[in-house]
Parts: sequence; C-alpha cells; structure tokens
Amino acid sequence: MEQRLTDEERLTLKTGAFGAVFLVSNADPGVLGVIRESIAASDALADASGTVKEALTTGPLPRLPRDSQLEIESVVLPALGQAVRILREKCPHDVDAYRELVLAAADRVARAHDGVAPAEAAAIDQIRVALAEPA
Repeated sequence: MEQRLTDEERLTLKTGAFGAVFLVSNADPGVLGVIRESIAASDALADASGTVKEALTTGPLPRLPRDSQLEIESVVLPALGQAVRILREKCPHDVDAYRELVLAAADRVARAHDGVAPAEAAAIDQIRVALAEPA
C-alpha cells in the first residue's frame, strides 16, 4: 500500500532531483549554457507524474550550496540515495520513475549546451551511482 510522503521526504526527493541538475550544470559552467540548461531541466522535470510529480512541484525549493562542486556533491548525492530509499519504502512503483526522471534531466542539461563535457559526464556517473540500488 502506498503511503503519503511527509514534507521532509518530498524536500529530499526535490533536493536530489534539482540538485542533480545543478550538479551537472555546475560541472561545466557558462552563462549562456546555464539558461539553456535550466530550460532543458525544466522540460525533463515536467515529465514527472504521480508521487514524484507531487514531490517536485509542491513545497519550498531546496537550499543547495553554491560554493564548490564538492559541497554540492556532499548534499545532492546523499539526497538521491535517501530519495530512492524513501520511495522504495513508501511508493516502490515510483522508484524507477524517479531514477529515470533524474537521469533524463541530468542528461538533457549536459546536452543542452555544446554537447556533454567530461566534467558533466563524470557528474552524471556520480548521480547514476547515487541512484543505484544499495548493495
């Protein structure tokens, strides 16, 4: 039986999803790129449905660090793992949808401006690992 997510759990899902996009975008920064990447990410996240859509479209935006890539990783990657655990426990049929949505958004962001840079590819790999099933 599906359980409703708490506000804190929804914020964790949102921190993971928006944070993943920010992590990739920040991996290879550029002003024009950021605008294109924001649009690409919005399009990808708009594809969400059900519990995932509700989590991403309600409540406050997550507070993400802006100082360094390492600091962003230290917040976003654990949030992605936690989001998968929350969904597995409360809404197991939404785990794959969340995973696919986050990876699709990260990929769209990376491709939005001049193809995928090595730093962006590395960030996507980190996201994929964070979203993987725990051992």
